[in-house]
Amino acid sequence: MRAIEITQPGKPEVLQPCERPLPELKPGEVLIRVHAAGINRPDVLQRLGHYPVPPGASDLPGLEVAGEIVDGELGESGFAKGDMVCALVQGGGYAEYCAAPVAQCLPLPKGLTPVEAASLPETFFTVWSNVFDRAGLSDGETLLVQGGSSGIGVTAIQLASALGHRVFATAGSDEKCRACEELGAERGINYRDEDFVEVVKSLTGGRGVDVVLDMVAGDYVAREIACLADDGRIALIALLGGAKANVDLGQVLRRRLTISGSTLRPRPVAFKAAIARNLRERVWPLIEAGLVKPVVYRVFPLEEAAQAHALMESSAHVGKIVLRVV
Repeated sequence: MRAIEITQPGKPEVLQPCERPLPELKPGEVLIRVHAAGINRPDVLQRLGHYPVPPGASDLPGLEVAGEIVDGELGESGFAKGDMVCALVQGGGYAEYCAAPVAQCLPLPKGLTPVEAASLPETFFTVWSNVFDRAGLSDGETLLVQGGSSGIGVTAIQLASALGHRVFATAGSDEKCRACEELGAERGINYRDEDFVEVVKSLTGGRGVDVVLDMVAGDYVAREIACLADDGRIALIALLGGAKANVDLGQVLRRRLTISGSTLRPRPVAFKAAIARNLRERVWPLIEAGLVKPVVYRVFPLEEAAQAHALMESSAHVGKIVLRVV
């Protein structure tokens, strides 16, 4: 099969086309003929040598795919060979064929193309797990999304808004802030010339938000604590601003705040399967009703994965970047 491999840690050019044997399936896995594969920040980190591949996972990049089931153990999944699905995988997405646990497969939402569906799994699994399961965003609560124009950001904004929550989002330009607002954010906050703490406090009558979805970390954490309501929660999912923070733990104690962190890729299949069930029950109907939509910024052919990564690193995009395989 055709695939894209990381020849050595480095710049986007180290992503090169190659020929690989088809994946060997493990128990509980299916073989997907990939039509499209999404690109995510962890792919970039893996390419740079900063995100080790979990034991037993493919060394090929790519954490989400959409395509046709052609082989494997279907069990009681309800799927059949020939069905079109999208799936969260541990790696191997940048290829013509990819192995995926059947429990991490979801049907293509009605009306979506494989390219659109390939943009869903990584961000939707991540947002549901962190915002709704871990941070417990519940009825009447408010959410602040850092990096609102990213793939994670556009997903979090739409999901929380569609479920009835007030959402605020930061972004790096007025244009991106307006894009966040069009997706459901009550207010886009340009972090280059606005203080998100002051804006959030003003918009919430001084109370602050209940949950912050944070992919920045670093010096943002102390500021996020300042704009949290009592009993507020920070869900930390990436460290784009640095791995160290100087925070006032007295605030955490007195105001009963929670700071949690997680990574999804190394979690067991059973954990991800539970998220898949929630997505199918709670989120897929929202997508099929048009209340939540995939946001695909640009599509590249598989062989142009290096150019796609360069775009990802430029942060010029709003939403997802996808590779077309078929």
